[in-house]
Amino acid sequence: MKQSALFPKTNKNAPKDEISTNAQLLVRAGFINKLMAGVYTYLPLGLRVLKKIENIIREEINAIGGQEIYMPALHPHENYVTTGREKIDILFHLESATGKKYVLGQSHEEIVVPLVKQYINSYKDLPIYLYQIQTKFRNELRAKSGILRGREFMMKDLYSFHKSEEDFQDYYEKSKVAYRNIFNRIGIGELTYLTFASGGTFSKYSHEFQTVTPSGEDIIYLCLKCEVAVNKEIIGEQNSCPECNAKNLVEKKSIEVGNIFPLKTKFSKAFDLMYTDEKGVRKEIVMGCYGIGLGRALGTVVEINNDANGIIWPKEIAPFDVHLISINNDEQGDAIYASLQKNGLEVLYDDRKETAGSKLKDADLIGIPVRVVVSKKTGENVEVKIRKTGETKICKLNEAIETIKGTNV
Repeated sequence: MKQSALFPKTNKNAPKDEISTNAQLLVRAGFINKLMAGVYTYLPLGLRVLKKIENIIREEINAIGGQEIYMPALHPHENYVTTGREKIDILFHLESATGKKYVLGQSHEEIVVPLVKQYINSYKDLPIYLYQIQTKFRNELRAKSGILRGREFMMKDLYSFHKSEEDFQDYYEKSKVAYRNIFNRIGIGELTYLTFASGGTFSKYSHEFQTVTPSGEDIIYLCLKCEVAVNKEIIGEQNSCPECNAKNLVEKKSIEVGNIFPLKTKFSKAFDLMYTDEKGVRKEIVMGCYGIGLGRALGTVVEINNDANGIIWPKEIAPFDVHLISINNDEQGDAIYASLQKNGLEVLYDDRKETAGSKLKDADLIGIPVRVVVSKKTGENVEVKIRKTGETKICKLNEAIETIKGTNV
């Protein structure tokens, strides 16, 4: 991709109406654009990152048996009456010209359960794991913190259907591993902890994945020995580590990046979703749900991977593998651009007629893991800089390619 054609251009100044680090940097660097509070457009750079997060999630959920579907965002109001959730405060309600009532999907239990009911009858049909990556709508009273808390956002929601509580628990543990893999791959695993939270009306506990950062809205209490945490909302009843009973928990601010939740039979019972077991007995289906907000995950990555100059993207979700910059040496720059692409690398090529200082500042702001500079000064060599460490070296192009492919940041 030639940067001269990239939409839009970077901005030197942070937007006045954004106070969160993720929004300031993502807007300045041209990854997102704010339409209104809690609603953002993903621009070409931002969409590339979002799609890479999406693909990582898809790979890990497929690996534990997930089958991807895509359900409507426009829901019949009567389904929420069936489950008793028609009055929850985060719902967006709509009414057609004929007076028909609808809800914009904030989650999809009310849709996936009636769907599954049409196809599952026998124990032979279970278990089944259905997920989607789709837009959600929530009437957030406090739409703030950039893309960490939005009214419209992309979410992966997985729903599992089981013959028994034992079968559910087995899959629940597999989902924890899949989530751990996802957060490791997108670059926040070291700071993300399995956190015990309230299970509401479903169970004693659910589990969140909380990423520790000073900019977080949540408070968790972390057990350094077990590396699990307890959400502040349940600390009164659970004032020790759920794993080892240690009392010396450490208070941390954090961002919730995912959750996994036992649903028991709440929704299957509401829609009379049952199966026939091996003895011909009709039984209720046990369910679980598992969510990850893609934009929230992306925003969290930026919150913990930045410096005074801009974003520092982890390798696997960076918009490009390498940022090639030509400084008054376009002929050689064009040749290296072609060579990098032939080696299977995704390249953002700064071919703009801008000053060297402007190009280098934009490269730091955008935050691609490796920068390669070609100039009269470098001659037949190139200058390679690792964005995360600041390490710089002059080398041959083939060595630069090895560095780009081998960089683990």
